[in-house]
Amino acid sequence: MSKGEIQIYVACLAAYNNGILHGQWFDADREPWEIYDDIRTMLRASPEEDAEEWAIHDYVGFAGVSIGEYQGIESVSEIAAFIAEHGELGGKLLSYFGDLDDARDAISDHYAGEYVSAVDFARELTEQSAEIPQNLQFYIDYEAMARDLEINDVLTVETGFEHVHVFWRA
Repeated sequence: MSKGEIQIYVACLAAYNNGILHGQWFDADREPWEIYDDIRTMLRASPEEDAEEWAIHDYVGFAGVSIGEYQGIESVSEIAAFIAEHGELGGKLLSYFGDLDDARDAISDHYAGEYVSAVDFARELTEQSAEIPQNLQFYIDYEAMARDLEINDVLTVETGFEHVHVFWRA
């Protein structure tokens, strides 16, 4: 993802509570202090005096990850950076694990690769780990092997047609 695709809309609560919509969209894939600076600037421009409180009222580009109204900017920035780096796969891992550290760990330590299907992963794993005689190759049930791998040993994440990412379970 490129800059500007992952954004949050931050609203001034003083204005909002008085029936006025005052807020701004901000790029979330930045350092937290940069976002805080922009929020302070937006609050200073509020039609309500002494505006201090804010909330996240909308967001885009987070690849299915939910962002809370009062979620910390540090957390939003970290999630945005992870999704900017890993795209839809990052979003799906965050949704699956519910924890940024676990999603990072999966990508850095347990990623087995991208395949057309789990069946192709099972086929490649088998062919790399054993010499299969030519006369037996057509008797191997790779679909059953893939199913068993998914039940016991691997997590698969589909990000599109014939785009299956495989992770070894910890």
